[in-house]
Amino acid sequence: MKYKLIGESTPNMPWQDKPSDLRLPIWRYKDNPIINRHPVEGVARIFNSSVIPYEGKFIGVFRGDTFTTLPKLFLGRSDDGINWIFDKEPIKITNEKGETEEAHYSYDPRLIKIEDTYYIIWCTDFHGPTLGLAFTKDFKTFTRLPYPVLPYNRNGVLFPRKINGMYKLMSRPSDTGHTPFGDMFISESPDMKYWGNHRHLMSKSNIQWWEALKIGGGANPIETSEGWLVFYHGVTNTCNGFVYSIGGAILDINDPSIVLYRSKLYMLTPEEEYEERGFVPNVCFPCATLQNADGRIAIYYGAADSYVALAFTDLDTAIDFIKQNSP
Repeated sequence: MKYKLIGESTPNMPWQDKPSDLRLPIWRYKDNPIINRHPVEGVARIFNSSVIPYEGKFIGVFRGDTFTTLPKLFLGRSDDGINWIFDKEPIKITNEKGETEEAHYSYDPRLIKIEDTYYIIWCTDFHGPTLGLAFTKDFKTFTRLPYPVLPYNRNGVLFPRKINGMYKLMSRPSDTGHTPFGDMFISESPDMKYWGNHRHLMSKSNIQWWEALKIGGGANPIETSEGWLVFYHGVTNTCNGFVYSIGGAILDINDPSIVLYRSKLYMLTPEEEYEERGFVPNVCFPCATLQNADGRIAIYYGAADSYVALAFTDLDTAIDFIKQNSP
């Protein structure tokens, strides 16, 4: 390996070897999708969901669109990271007084462990779409924290550790529709309650059409010897609607508001039927990764707003691709 992975390793993560005819740095699991339609009673689709290792197995927070089409958050468990069993009821989140707070909608969660606490950040309803934030120690009780940002905002992604004593958060200011000003920003907090020092991180591209409409956070940043490896999504507008692809960037390890490298080429784009055909066609939407010290990386992504799919890369392949294709 040329590069080193820093942080938690997951040796029992799902994996398939790189195919000999690989054209892009990310390759798909041959038995995709791993979560199909109607995965639990009353839920039409699960997609855009987050997975982490937990007690030698795997646990995840999943976006489940109910038969009303309203999205809710569901808890799922797996022995192998591929076959999942879901709770039948949505996650109940209480405030710090123990009172249940039920939002009109909740979607696109990210799940992360920071020190001894697990945090969920997702898009929810607060006089318009904005980011909800909650924590748990045991996946039995979930406690709401104050909203980290004002409406309108989506695609919240936390960093897996404090940097210079501060928690870090990537987000994408938005509106109630499809954001025409879709850039990513980064904020910081000393305590997960008060957020500030907001800084611009990355802009949508006027040159690369695959990310010309908007960009947004994807999976949790991966700490490496080269910096923070980030998989994000980029969106273009075509005569047949939007297309969501997966891109990659590397941020400075001590100041992640500094972009060291950013690939001008996408790393994965919709090509398979389960990505091109669904409730929202032509979507590859990354939300989580698992990684191991030997460089293996598994990427969980939403496909066509209808399925959860799995893909793979390795640290050397991903970083070399981003560096070689960085302007």
